Amino acid sequence: MTDARLRRGRGSLAVSFFVQGVTFALLVTRIPAIQDQYGISDGLLPAFLAAVPILAGVASVVTEKVVARVGPAVVLRWAQPFVLLALLAVGVGDQLWHAALALGLFGLAVGALDASMNMLGVSLQRAYGRSIMLGFHASYSLGGIAGASLAWVGAHWHLSLFVSYLPVVAVLLPLTFVGSRWYVAGDDGPVEEAGESKGSGVAFKLLLPLCLVMTFAYIGDSTVSNWSAKYLQDVLGGSEELATVPYNAYMVTTLLGRAVGDFGVRRLGAVAVVRAGAVLAALGFAVVAVSPGAWVGIAGFTVLGFGLSVIVPQTFAAAGRLFPGASDAAVARLNVFNYVGFLIGSPLVGALGDAWSYRGAMVVPMVLVLVTVVYATSFGSRAARYGGGHERPRTVDVG
Repeated sequence: MTDARLRRGRGSLAVSFFVQGVTFALLVTRIPAIQDQYGISDGLLPAFLAAVPILAGVASVVTEKVVARVGPAVVLRWAQPFVLLALLAVGVGDQLWHAALALGLFGLAVGALDASMNMLGVSLQRAYGRSIMLGFHASYSLGGIAGASLAWVGAHWHLSLFVSYLPVVAVLLPLTFVGSRWYVAGDDGPVEEAGESKGSGVAFKLLLPLCLVMTFAYIGDSTVSNWSAKYLQDVLGGSEELATVPYNAYMVTTLLGRAVGDFGVRRLGAVAVVRAGAVLAALGFAVVAVSPGAWVGIAGFTVLGFGLSVIVPQTFAAAGRLFPGASDAAVARLNVFNYVGFLIGSPLVGALGDAWSYRGAMVVPMVLVLVTVVYATSFGSRAARYGGGHERPRTVDVG
């Protein structure tokens, strides 16, 4: 495979991650508007929101079977436009069944998209012979910031969901179709070829530590995304305007951490970087839990972003290294646990906050993410040197 083809594949995949960041942010940051448009009650809203990650998990499992026949690039080529169209469909309807159908289709498409994107990222990293996975997730974080900003514009100008979503989809849909021409599985040849997952099996016992790490990381992430504003305003006494700052600070530091994370992995190895990230994330939760005021709490959420930013991308990369003959299958199964963490995190913190205290509730994700330090050795298992191990695969001289 030529160096130029790999570079184009890397660039097009980075665009795909960016587009998904924009799309997902546009959905989750306009949940209140979705609720108002469809008249979804507070009691019914959690069921609608839970359906998205549940269906995404189902789709991720199915994707493992599909890529064995057509390869992850083909799945991604069609899943991403489907996600964009499902987002637009969310803005079109006015009845509950419309919302249920659109969100259900969105969840199914997102599961296939997340799994196939990360499969391609793992195979490209192996072809490059050095850590590049964090860069893809940095593109996702950048897209999330852009999507949240676009959502703010729509809310500020009181635009309908359809009017807010239509221009974004009109721009991103052709971009994804054009970019999909250069998707490439870094070590498998043409994009039409099947993934390597049909070569050998995945022992769940070996994958389990990474599944737990993924779950704990997303429990931490969902805690920030769902509870940071309420925590700052209700517990730390911040204003309504100030309550919007923690998540924005978290997103920015997540982007920064991922932007420099690949360099850290190349210099120090994946095990050291993941351990440092887990300790930083636990420190951030500790600061939030004992914070005397709003600005110290914001500082804690800021540290959290740096810590959690490196864990998820390196977990996917570690799964690919652990099962080099079945990396697509390993990534698909691991991807399910990001939805498990998302489903557990928000209700867990809410229940503990109501029954005990929200300060005490912050200790739970702190302890869970700290457990990652124990499992960090899994990130070096059968690893290549570029990811923290010892055996280096085929490399190419690319930028």
